[in-house]
Amino acid sequence: MSRIYEQERARQERKSTAAGIVLAAGVHVLLLVIGVTSGLKYLYPPPPEQSMLVEFVEMENEVEIPEQVIDGTQPRAVDADPQKELNLVQKAEAQLEGSQANEAPEATVGEDGDVEVPEPPRKPEIDRRALFHAADNDTKKDTLAPQTAEKPGDRLKAGHALGNTRTGRTSGEPNARLKGRSVVGTLPKPVYGVQAGGIVVVDILVDRQGNVRSAVPGGTGTTVSDKTLWEAARKAALDAQFNVKPDAPVQQAGTITYIFKLK
Repeated sequence: MSRIYEQERARQERKSTAAGIVLAAGVHVLLLVIGVTSGLKYLYPPPPEQSMLVEFVEMENEVEIPEQVIDGTQPRAVDADPQKELNLVQKAEAQLEGSQANEAPEATVGEDGDVEVPEPPRKPEIDRRALFHAADNDTKKDTLAPQTAEKPGDRLKAGHALGNTRTGRTSGEPNARLKGRSVVGTLPKPVYGVQAGGIVVVDILVDRQGNVRSAVPGGTGTTVSDKTLWEAARKAALDAQFNVKPDAPVQQAGTITYIFKLK
């Protein structure tokens, strides 16, 4: 059975191959006939070349038109006298001599960083050390009397670092400096047991409720370096109480000055 199937298949393949060959030959013959009959002809002899005659005419030289120049007169001064001799005079003045030194106002860089802002003249600073005796000064003679006789504390406002909180006098009591705020009651006095004296300035940070949140001794104006006095001043400053101020900064900076005396 399979043999008959193979024979039939071979016969069909031969038949298909023959049909393909005949079809391909017919297509080529048809293309050849169409090409011959559609005008593929060669002209002999070839037709003569066609050309165009172009005549070149020389351009006549253009006539240049001269520019018209208007003659003018030279500028001259009104009523000029050419015979008059020139007289060049320069007024000489002597330099002014000043009676004071030429000093410019002090200037600092402003907030923009590139513009100098003049500052008002500074007031002479008061020598705080001249107001009190040093701890190691054993002399009994008051050599600072001329400097303290003026009593600068009389001109200070209440709460100033150089004066008493309430009266403005340097009476030896602790005093506070906090802008727009006042002490509730009195400032706590430091407790110490060493034989030393001097001034300890404590930098403080106060919240809106008037509580001292931070106290760091050794601020500007401190005249003693004894650690015991510093610690006593720090503890006393932390116990200080100021008035309540809702519109104050969250942490307002100020100072408390303690004056230690020899016991």
